[in-house]
Amino acid sequence: MVIDASEAHPTAGQDSGPVVRRRPRRGPAAWVAMYHSVADCTDDPFNVTVSADRLHRQLAWLRGRGLRGVSMRELLDARARGEERGLVGLTFDDGYADFLTTALPVLRRWQCGATVFPVVGRLGGENGWEPSGPCKRLLDANDIRLITAAGVEVGSHGLTHADLTRVPEDTLHAEVHHSRALLAEITGQEIQGFCYPYGSVDARVRAAVHAAGYRYACATAPDPEDAGDLALPRIHIGQADTGLRLEVKRRLARTWGRAVEAS
Repeated sequence: MVIDASEAHPTAGQDSGPVVRRRPRRGPAAWVAMYHSVADCTDDPFNVTVSADRLHRQLAWLRGRGLRGVSMRELLDARARGEERGLVGLTFDDGYADFLTTALPVLRRWQCGATVFPVVGRLGGENGWEPSGPCKRLLDANDIRLITAAGVEVGSHGLTHADLTRVPEDTLHAEVHHSRALLAEITGQEIQGFCYPYGSVDARVRAAVHAAGYRYACATAPDPEDAGDLALPRIHIGQADTGLRLEVKRRLARTWGRAVEAS
């Protein structure tokens, strides 16, 4: 929008002053929720599990405030059009089998989309990277095809859930490139998204993800100067997140540096 001071003060012969250009006002910056497993679980030392009832209540809270959960692909496409207002990215890390059996029916009930990031080298196995806590089954290749057919976006979480900032170059290349190729073969789709295991990312890892051809990558809480489409911040959502806690997290998303800013 252009504001001309001469229109505000129409005095003949008077200098109208500089033209002030202001960026169009946008709605609140979008944010991304980070989930993991959806199941009934009392032994959860890493706070990665929410019950189906809690997920139901959280999605009801979103929809009751005019918000809708979507995949990262849909969120970024909407952002490119300047239409991200009212959208919240929903991501599910690790690719637990309970996404298909438990989370997906709840998402469908509330007409929400999501992105799942499976650990590609462990499909059909268990979460062996967890030093303690319950063993949980992971999605297998056929499960991946089923959720893809249901409209769920699938992205890569690497091959083994390794901290990529600590692996040698050949391992990093395999974790990033090979996992993308395997998922593309399973889904028959281009894999656009990557999710850094443990949220760990540095310049070397980010460069490898860029070189592999990913459109975006999800982190957890990157440094503000490092945040961007290859290090998108997210907000962890757990079993304790009632409507009140979600409202606080929503309002503080930009303050915490956890908002997906307009490009």
